[in-house]
Amino acid sequence: MPYVSLEHMFDNVMTVAVVIAVMIVAAALGLAAGFLLGKSRGQEMARGARTGELEAARADGDAARAQVVQLTAQAAELRGQIEGLGQQLSFAKSQLAQAQQAEQIRIQHERDKAAAEAERKRAEQSASLEEQSKVLSALAPVQKNLDALQQKVSQIEEGRKREMGALGEQLKGLGEQQARLDRETSSLSAALRNNKVRGAWGEAQLRNIVESAGLLEHVDFDTQVVVTGTDGRIQRPDMIVHLPGGKTIPIDAKVPYADYQRACEIPETASPEELDRRADLLRAHAKALRDHVKTLGDKAYWNAFDIAPDFVVAFIPNEALLQAALEADPTLMDDAFARKVALTSPVTLWAVLKSVAYAWQQQSLTDDAKRLFDLSRELYERFAVLGERATKLGTAITKTVGAYNQFATSLESRVLVTARKLQKIDGSKIIEPVDIIDSGKADIRELTAPEIQPDDNAD
Repeated sequence: MPYVSLEHMFDNVMTVAVVIAVMIVAAALGLAAGFLLGKSRGQEMARGARTGELEAARADGDAARAQVVQLTAQAAELRGQIEGLGQQLSFAKSQLAQAQQAEQIRIQHERDKAAAEAERKRAEQSASLEEQSKVLSALAPVQKNLDALQQKVSQIEEGRKREMGALGEQLKGLGEQQARLDRETSSLSAALRNNKVRGAWGEAQLRNIVESAGLLEHVDFDTQVVVTGTDGRIQRPDMIVHLPGGKTIPIDAKVPYADYQRACEIPETASPEELDRRADLLRAHAKALRDHVKTLGDKAYWNAFDIAPDFVVAFIPNEALLQAALEADPTLMDDAFARKVALTSPVTLWAVLKSVAYAWQQQSLTDDAKRLFDLSRELYERFAVLGERATKLGTAITKTVGAYNQFATSLESRVLVTARKLQKIDGSKIIEPVDIIDSGKADIRELTAPEIQPDDNAD
């Protein structure tokens, strides 16, 4: 311990000081004794020779004695210092003992504190391990689910890879189809520049939409019908749709296309000059459609039919054609309505025709219901007649039973009585008695339903 080393250090210092003091005193005494002895011997040897040397020796002896006295005083002083150092050493030892005791107490306190801290940490670690064990136990199902999920994810990933491969093949096929579609679109675009081809295309689109709405040709609609207007002119709408009640809606499938096609050939990333030209072409397309609306309004197809709503449907076979015209000329739709022309795209026309098909279905249901009502009424009337006849039949049966009973009574009482007398002549033949029908069994149940009661006014 550091405090034990300090005590040893003090002991060593004290011992060294005492030894040094003793050595100094011994040296001084030895020096004085030697000097006196040598002096004495020299005096004895030279006593007779020199008187002056004796005086010198005496002086030296006095000096030696003075030196011895001085050394003795120094030794006494050193002993006093040694005693003071001893007292200081005792005090230091006492302080050191107290410090050692305090240090031992502090060390023990630190040990106890360290032991308590170690115990606390051990308890915390044990509790933490127990808590971790509980958590792991609780997470065991989760881990199981995670393992299953990981397996599922792996399966999904494998499926995704296969699907990505298939998707890549599909995208490749789509790319090829897109290229083929581009070529076909170019061919179609070139073909649509021809007015006749464009008209046939519009009529084909119209037929597809009408049939997809559930209408049947020559039943719900007709194509290329020739009619005569009020002014005597021959008119040929592309299609007429029949409505319930004998009404008719004429439809025209012609549409301007050239300006719109040229506008579509200019991309939106073109130069400002080209974009201005594109805008001019779209405005020209809107104007061409407006002129077409005016022409249809002037034809007044609805006047050529006996019962028809006073408007004509202008079918635009492409949504973009109508949208581009309306964007370039926002008032076009209102002006068309004012001229009794309904501009319709494939979507809106399909909705209208679907409503027509639904109306025909409702009309068919109404007709069926009317026929069912007529048949039910007829059947009801026939049931009434049948009930009347059944009542008459019951009355006739009752009368027949009464007549039979009268006949049997008369036969038994008047004829058979005399006939049985003939048994005496020929006993091989026996005339059995005639049974009478029980009147209770002969009662006929009357029909009381009012529907089958006989009509008093009937003939």
